[in-house]
Amino acid sequence: MLVSVTGGTGFVGIHSVAETVRRGHRVRMLVRDPAAAERALGLLEVDRGSVDLVVGDVTDEGDAARAVRGADAVLHAAGVYSFDSRQYAAMRRTNERGTEVVLAAARRSGAGRIVHVSSIVALLPSGGRPLAEHSPVGRPRDPYMATKAGAERIARRHQREGAPVVISYPPALLGPQDPREGDQNARLRNTLRGLMPIWPLGGYPVGDVRDTARLHGHLLTAPSTAPDRHFGPGFHLETRQYLRILREVTGRRLPAAFLPARAMLPVGALVSLVQRGWPWHIPAEFGAVYTCAWAAPVDPAASTGGLTPRPTAETMADTVRWLHRQGRLTDRQAGLLAGEKGE
Repeated sequence: MLVSVTGGTGFVGIHSVAETVRRGHRVRMLVRDPAAAERALGLLEVDRGSVDLVVGDVTDEGDAARAVRGADAVLHAAGVYSFDSRQYAAMRRTNERGTEVVLAAARRSGAGRIVHVSSIVALLPSGGRPLAEHSPVGRPRDPYMATKAGAERIARRHQREGAPVVISYPPALLGPQDPREGDQNARLRNTLRGLMPIWPLGGYPVGDVRDTARLHGHLLTAPSTAPDRHFGPGFHLETRQYLRILREVTGRRLPAAFLPARAMLPVGALVSLVQRGWPWHIPAEFGAVYTCAWAAPVDPAASTGGLTPRPTAETMADTVRWLHRQGRLTDRQAGLLAGEKGE
C-alpha cells in the first residue's frame, strides 16, 4: 500500500512514517526541505528504500496533487504546533489553508482512507464535559488552538460530504526522537533546567508520540466503519501529577509554585504580546495556561483504536534519557537517568 504523508518531518509525522514503514507499506512524503526529511528519517532509522520524497508545500494545490496522486491512503499531519505568538501567521496558513488543500486533493485523487491529524485543543473549551467523538468543535481564545479548531471544521465538513476522512486527536505528546524539540519536549526540558518555577493549576492530556503513531498506523488500514474520530492514547494529568512523576523518574526535587490557571491568563496574554518583539523564547505562554484552565478529560468510552497508553513514567524516562544523550540535558539536569540506556 502507498501512503502519502504531509508533515512527515515533524514529531508526530516522522514517528507515524516509521510506524507505517514497519507495517510493510511504502510512504511518499511531501516536504519543503529534503535535508530535514533525510535527518528525520535517519533519526528514526527508517528504511530509506521504502520512502520517496516530493518537494513542495501543503498550501500549494499543485504540490499537494503531486504528493497524493495514486496513493491508497493519505495521512495529513502537517501543522505548526506552537504557543509562540511569533508563529501566528504561519499557523493560520499551514493549519487551516493546508488542511483544505490537502484534504481536497486527497479526495480528488480517490484515496480510500484520509487521516487528518487534529488535536484535543480543537475541542476546547468543552464546558467541563468529557471529550468524545461527538464533542462539538471548540472556539478557543488562543490563536494556535483556534487554527486547529478551524482545520477541524474543514475535516468535519469533508466527513459530512461523505469523504473517507478519519480524524485523530493526539494529546500533548512527549517521547524520544524529536526532530525539532517540539513544544512539549521543550517544556519538559525547561522544567529540568529550572526555567519553569511557576505552574498553573489544572491539567491537560499527555501521551506518548509512539502510541499516537501506532494509532495512525492502525487507522490507515482499519475497516471503514464508525467511529470515524479517535483519540490518541494518553492520560489526563493534573500539573501537580506531571511534576510528581517527573520528580520520581529523575530523583530531583524540582521545586515549583502552583497558581490558579485562570488567574494566570492575563500574565500569559502579556507574555504573548512581549514575545512578538522579543528574539528569545519566553517559557510562559498564554496557550499553555489556557489549556490547563479549560482542558477536560477524554471520555473513557471514546475510541483510541483499541490501544492502551504506556505509563507516563516510562514516556518521561525515555524522553529524558534521549535528551541527555543528545546533549540537551546535563548529568545534573537528567538526575537518576543520566547515563542510563533506554529507548
